[in-house]
Amino acid sequence: MRIHLINPSHIAFGLAVITPRWLYVLAHATPRKWGDPHIVDETLEALDPETIEPGDIVGIGIHTGNALRGYEVGRLCRERGARVVYGGIHATLYPEEAHERGGAHAAVKGDGDGVWPQVLEDVAAGRPERIYEGGRVPGASLQKARWDLMPRDRYMWASVQTVRGCPKHCSFCSVWRTDGQEPRQRTVDAVVEEIVELRRMGFRFIALADDNFYPVTLEDLAMARRREDSSRLHELEALREERFELMERLAKLPRDTVFFTQITMEAAEDPAFLDAMRNARIRGALIGVEAVTEAGLKDVYKGFNLAGDALVNQLQRFREHGVHVLGSFIFGLPSDRPDSFEATAALAHAADIDFAQFLTLTPFPGTVDFLKWEKTEATQLPDVDGVPVSRYWLIPPIKRPKIFSPHPAMSAEEIRIGTQHAWDRFYSLGKVWRRSRCVRSMRYRLAFMLVSKLYRQMYGNTGIATDSARVSRSATWARWLAIPLKRLFSASPMPELQVPARQESAP
Repeated sequence: MRIHLINPSHIAFGLAVITPRWLYVLAHATPRKWGDPHIVDETLEALDPETIEPGDIVGIGIHTGNALRGYEVGRLCRERGARVVYGGIHATLYPEEAHERGGAHAAVKGDGDGVWPQVLEDVAAGRPERIYEGGRVPGASLQKARWDLMPRDRYMWASVQTVRGCPKHCSFCSVWRTDGQEPRQRTVDAVVEEIVELRRMGFRFIALADDNFYPVTLEDLAMARRREDSSRLHELEALREERFELMERLAKLPRDTVFFTQITMEAAEDPAFLDAMRNARIRGALIGVEAVTEAGLKDVYKGFNLAGDALVNQLQRFREHGVHVLGSFIFGLPSDRPDSFEATAALAHAADIDFAQFLTLTPFPGTVDFLKWEKTEATQLPDVDGVPVSRYWLIPPIKRPKIFSPHPAMSAEEIRIGTQHAWDRFYSLGKVWRRSRCVRSMRYRLAFMLVSKLYRQMYGNTGIATDSARVSRSATWARWLAIPLKRLFSASPMPELQVPARQESAP
């Protein structure tokens, strides 16, 4: 009997940008008596069915975007006599669907870090529970990854998680509903030790794959003081001090080590935190801007963001502190109008952010938006091949709607074309070359150009294209671009690297 862990995908690029961390965390959680799991990441290459034998146990992690392929893989594995277990955010939300559509023997809700060994025992003994409750594992118990099982030459960046959960409540996001609003921070020692292991292997670009790397804002502290809630204030201060301690330790790593993470816009108002990020060489951050108008921010329950010129100034503050921004914007909000696309792309350009992604409003399961949409607009839409649009992830990608909600001022095709135009405008060759001035050498300016092209092909084209030929061309471009970029991101292994000493006290 063999354990298999599979990350499903309809599209294989041959090389991948960031390691799918969950695969290697579950590999670490697999008791040694079962042997090393066989790991398959279908973003690299598709599963070979011949590797699945009767009696094997197959763990498949799914999110909404890859659930359909995950169910295909599960049915195939079950047909070959394997026992199939589903986990991930989508299985957490729809465990029964995994049984009905994916041939599951069991489904795991919540974190798999702690419950996975028991799942294996039960499945191997032929008495699996239909649904396992993994719950929310405390930060100190979050597990590291078995990076020794990773094909080092297939990924550009490694990934390490430092915190789960996000205290915000954005209407389009499910993280705070599934991972919770209480930040669960891993210990500083555990995070640094894992990063050192990756740097020893030759990874120098590492994504801090967190729901929100900035879980305690200055406003959070001020509110606790106003409420005279001393216990809550001390709790928040401790969380904040741990963030600073982590960044202090990261600053002691080799100087060629670079980090990327995800934070909220409020960090722009916290110069001490931004300076600590710069010292720790956290050079970039994905920031959810979402909308550039006050009306748009109200649409997504994100009133803590700024709009207009104030937003431009706020975004520029990150650059002033050495943090490059990947801004995320959403089109199709009720307040959007035909001029919103041009205005958004122009603001992204004026704010001098380095990268941007322009997404169309999608009601993701587990979000406030989805709950409202499922009860209203979705009931008025026709089925696609017998599948209700309220279960759009079960529709093949090429037939899946690009826009889900009727808009008061624009058609679905106008929104799709406007979104495509925003991608084209922001990633035009001239504008990308201008933005590449953020790095100094010609070598890295060319790298910036290649990264921009790769990102454009992997996300801009495949996400909103309406024909399979364009999606196929995008995948081919991505494969070719990934080869030289991997060389640029790689570094010589440092097998003798030591874990930096712990500081006496946090700043």
